[in-house]
Amino acid sequence: MAKNSLRELYVEELRDLYSAETQLVKALPKMAKGAANGQLRTAFEEHLRETSEHVSRLEQIFEQLGEKATGKKCMGMEGLVKEGSEMLKDSDFEEEVKDAGIIGAAQRVEHYEIAAYGTVRAFAELLGEDEHVSLLEMTLDEEKQADEKLTKLAGEINPRASEGDEAEEDMEPQATGKSKARRAA
Repeated sequence: MAKNSLRELYVEELRDLYSAETQLVKALPKMAKGAANGQLRTAFEEHLRETSEHVSRLEQIFEQLGEKATGKKCMGMEGLVKEGSEMLKDSDFEEEVKDAGIIGAAQRVEHYEIAAYGTVRAFAELLGEDEHVSLLEMTLDEEKQADEKLTKLAGEINPRASEGDEAEEDMEPQATGKSKARRAA
């Protein structure tokens, strides 16, 4: 039977988010452990506590709806977590470069969540679920703050990660004017 109501879509999207958040509860400790930078590690540990609260808020919404939280696996988050895990396993990168890659993976996760929470919040508004709107807005704000924190850390970590690139440029043999111009293009 075809689903034909916004409420049914809302519940499906909430289930997707619930799956995404529970996947993150498992992934964030690994990201914290893999981060070399202490501030980055702390940011992941703090976001793990927030993510556990996000799960609790979603469970509260499901309870109010009289629905089960399970039933759908978030394939998007599964892919994002897998990409982040691959970055953690890549031991060929220097610590700062690896941290820059971990930040990039984490920001993709945050952007995914920001989009998903914005969508379900809009659905909750249309459905007149004012208490849900409030709970979802709290989580959305926390996801945006996490992204801002990662952006700030990237501003500190990424320049250090690029120092290796500068050292490689210094080691290149002197190029002629033509080859320098081609490389610059």
